[in-house]
Amino acid sequence: MEINRDAARQSHAQGLTDHQEMARIVIPQAISLALSIRELIRQGYLFGAHVLVRPLAERAAILTYLHQFPEEIGKWKRGWGPDEAPSLAKMFDALNQVLGAGSWMRGKDATAHMNTLLHGKPGAEQWNVVFTPDGRKGQSVSKILNRGDLCDDVCAQAAPWLVVVQSMMVAYFPPNREPQDGTLH
Repeated sequence: MEINRDAARQSHAQGLTDHQEMARIVIPQAISLALSIRELIRQGYLFGAHVLVRPLAERAAILTYLHQFPEEIGKWKRGWGPDEAPSLAKMFDALNQVLGAGSWMRGKDATAHMNTLLHGKPGAEQWNVVFTPDGRKGQSVSKILNRGDLCDDVCAQAAPWLVVVQSMMVAYFPPNREPQDGTLH
C-alpha cells in the first residue's frame, strides 16, 4: 500500500505520458483485485478468490506488456478491440520472448488453469471440493474453511502477480530518491 500511495501521488501530476495514464487506471484495479482476493481468503470464499487471480494476472501482464512493448499503447488507448487486443496467452508468449524466459511454458498452457476456473470448465470442480462428515465429496457454494491446501494455492498464485504489479508501479512512477529532508526512501 505504501508503494501504491507513492505511485498514486505521482499519478495525479499534470503531463502524464500515455503509459502513465494507462498505469494510473490499471494499477488501482490490480490492487483492488489483490485486496479482494485477500478478503475472500480471510472470509473463506476460496473459490471466488481463485477466480479473481486471472483478472489480477491480466492486469499485471498488461502493465508489463505495455512496458516492454511501448508501441502497443495506441491499441490500448483505442480500447483494445477484439481485433487488436492480445490475449493473455499472447502477452505471456511475447513477454517470455523479450524477457528471456524462452519457451519453457507456452502462454496458452500458463492460462489454461485460470481459464478453466473463469469459464466454469469441468476441471474447475477441484477448486470448490469439500468433504461431508461421512467422507463424501461435494461442491461448496459458500465458505470453505477446512481446505488449507486451497488457501495455500490461491495465495501462491496471487502473490507473484502482486509483486509484478508493485514492480510496474515503480517502473511507471519511479520513487523520488531525494526527499526534501535529505533522507532516502
